Amino acid sequence: MSTINPDPEATGADTPHLDFAGTTPYEDYVQADVLTHLQHLRSDDPGEMVFLVTTQVMELWFTVIVHEWETAAHALREDRIPVARDALKRSLRELEALNASWKPLAGLTPAQFNSYRGSLGEGSGFQSAMYRRMEFLLGDKSASMLVPHRGAPRVHAELEKALHEPGLYDETLALLARRGHAVPQSVLGRDLSRKYEPSPQVEAVWAEIYANPDQNDELVRLGEVLTDVGELVWRWRNDHLTATRRAMGSKTGTGGSAGVAWLEKRATKSVFPELWTARSHV
Repeated sequence: MSTINPDPEATGADTPHLDFAGTTPYEDYVQADVLTHLQHLRSDDPGEMVFLVTTQVMELWFTVIVHEWETAAHALREDRIPVARDALKRSLRELEALNASWKPLAGLTPAQFNSYRGSLGEGSGFQSAMYRRMEFLLGDKSASMLVPHRGAPRVHAELEKALHEPGLYDETLALLARRGHAVPQSVLGRDLSRKYEPSPQVEAVWAEIYANPDQNDELVRLGEVLTDVGELVWRWRNDHLTATRRAMGSKTGTGGSAGVAWLEKRATKSVFPELWTARSHV
């Protein structure tokens, strides 16, 4: 029996249920107590908290986006384009929220960042396994990116599985081939563990699709939502580059990365390349 004496002014019919035998149903579902106690600071600098929490929030958004893109890829494999488009559209809003995560960090001065940078040790964002799964789903495969995770068997196994599975674009091109479009066998049968390379024949396929007088055709709309994804990924990379450049200039990044130089190279790359180049031929 409860020993809590309710507030006499809060006993109306519209009062929410406040007395639970254990933790609240909200806590059981959200695990807020776990989430809000995952911040183990390594410096006395007050700015480290926002850096750590923002990074953790990014990891959660990576997890959601991977879920959406895997859902879309599975739906495309089964020719369920509306289901795939719904998942991709959800991911657009999630990518926008992910990109907005840079805002708390974007104005860091070099001195502010340096005040706790040493706490990162050899830690670096390129070691994020969930972000790597995002990149693999986008066709940016690299077996060497599994190496940092050899000490975490479950994570390594998940990444290895993702390395050899069709990505989002692979499933899209396979669907186009099933619809009678001339996607070359060299693309359809490529080694999925390697980075996707642009194909002139695939570019021609997209040009043909986009030339369709019916701009509401489901393949045109699929192409457009994939282009939206590609644009937001490009913005993510550029926002990352800008925030890093402001915080540390051209210094070597944590974890031995090339820092800004590495990010600059990444920022020039387009996701789903033929969707962009085909527009010149429509």
